Amino acid sequence: MELVPMKSSTGAFLLILILCMAGCVQRILCAARPNAAVDTIPSSSDPARAHWKQKYIRPGRVPFPPDNLDSKDRELLGKTLFFDPRLSQAGSISCASCHNPGFSWGDGLPRGVGIGMKQLGRRSPTILNAAWSDLLFWDGRADSLEMQALGPIASEKEMNMPLDVMVRTIESIPGYKILFDRAYPGEPIDAKTVARALATFERTIVSGPAPFDRWIAGDENAISEEAKSGFDLFNGKAGCVKCHSEWNFTDNGFHDVGLEDSDRGRGMRLPLEGMQFAFKTPTLRNVDRRAPYMHEGNEQTLAEVVDFYDRGGDVHRKSLSPEIVPLHLTAQEKWDLLAFLSTLTSVDKPVEYPILPR
Repeated sequence: MELVPMKSSTGAFLLILILCMAGCVQRILCAARPNAAVDTIPSSSDPARAHWKQKYIRPGRVPFPPDNLDSKDRELLGKTLFFDPRLSQAGSISCASCHNPGFSWGDGLPRGVGIGMKQLGRRSPTILNAAWSDLLFWDGRADSLEMQALGPIASEKEMNMPLDVMVRTIESIPGYKILFDRAYPGEPIDAKTVARALATFERTIVSGPAPFDRWIAGDENAISEEAKSGFDLFNGKAGCVKCHSEWNFTDNGFHDVGLEDSDRGRGMRLPLEGMQFAFKTPTLRNVDRRAPYMHEGNEQTLAEVVDFYDRGGDVHRKSLSPEIVPLHLTAQEKWDLLAFLSTLTSVDKPVEYPILPR
């Protein structure tokens, strides 16, 4: 096809028309993202975004303590104990009752349920990625998974199993002797080895790579543009990174976030003003599978959680974390944050329940 040159006046008119149309498109894009100009939206090569992406790279391996190193035999023993209801006095509750893989290793309830179906005071926290936690439970009362493992078993409100009775019960099952001999050869069946086995299995409960991980590894198509904007908000205006940091999206710290509550949390263990009503920061990995939220299931959806933080909490007291302030997020910004949080969910392999020994 032959191109016919246009007269200069016609060409000028078309150029002006194109420029006007481009301006309209720019205004439409700005309207779609309130409070953000098109030329200020960070690109994938933006130094600030690149800086934050480096902060969330997954570690190469799971940490195990020198006195309880990993082995397949220890994992199998720990997994078997974890799913065995005979570790409870009534023979009806196992560790998996409150930490169910189908609920991202929680139980899907506002508060946990213990012996006799009685409601507990707090929600069952996930044990996902607990291998990287220094302090366990909502109030941090255990400083290792080995210490945490026996707490619910011995608790009168939870599994209600005296530890000496638990040991005798396990010793009476011939199949367990074989498993213990393989996992901890030469060591007795006692509360310590039970705790070590349970802790070993719990350290293997790790969330897999999520779309977010593929994105920070270089796949720009792994998440949506809304999610990328949500990532910028997470690390910027919304300030979520102040508590939900690093690859596991938690600082493993304790904060009073302004919930209307009489439970003093960490403050009952550590009598400091800043620890009153403070609770452990949970991981955000697979967070959209763990409703309801907060330590008492106060918020039913992630959208409600975002609204809660947007208004700066509900109670303002001396112990309130300084990070909790009104955010003034727009509707679009809230949507982008939720889009980002959904990219932290991995598709993990189904968990096979072990055959309990006889």
